[in-house]
Amino acid sequence: MQIEKNKVVTFHYRVNEAGRETLEDSREGDPLVYLHGYDSMIPGVEEALTGKQAGDHLDVTVPPEKGYGPRNDNAVQRISKSHVLHAPRGTKFLPGMMVQVNTPNGPRSVIVFKVGMTTLDVDANHPLAGRTLEFSIDVVDVRDATEEEITHGHAHGVGGHEH
Repeated sequence: MQIEKNKVVTFHYRVNEAGRETLEDSREGDPLVYLHGYDSMIPGVEEALTGKQAGDHLDVTVPPEKGYGPRNDNAVQRISKSHVLHAPRGTKFLPGMMVQVNTPNGPRSVIVFKVGMTTLDVDANHPLAGRTLEFSIDVVDVRDATEEEITHGHAHGVGGHEH
């Protein structure tokens, strides 16, 4: 069965920045499961998987435009610590820490890179934005999506979305 829209795809992957050490390897745990054709996977990986089938191996180089996008310098800003969600009074913020902040578009995860007395300098770019990534992918399974998965726009069950 080939990978196309409305197929649930299960695969293992290893990802690294070109010429660098591994950033993440799913082989140390469960494979990734997603519903193909619903923008739930970075475009460069989804495009490379289209037409493949269980048992296939592929190596894919994904430029920023087909991955997590280019870095946006406007996504780096200074905010009041009071905008951090779920941070008890007295929380010790540290550079490198990921926190959620209130934005006009709802909660967003950001990375703290500088801590002041009442402010934080944060970066709202995805940590892999602006990077060319190399994926090593092994397709484990391809199956038809259920009507419920298609209606919800994501895979259900182990490795997918749990309701």
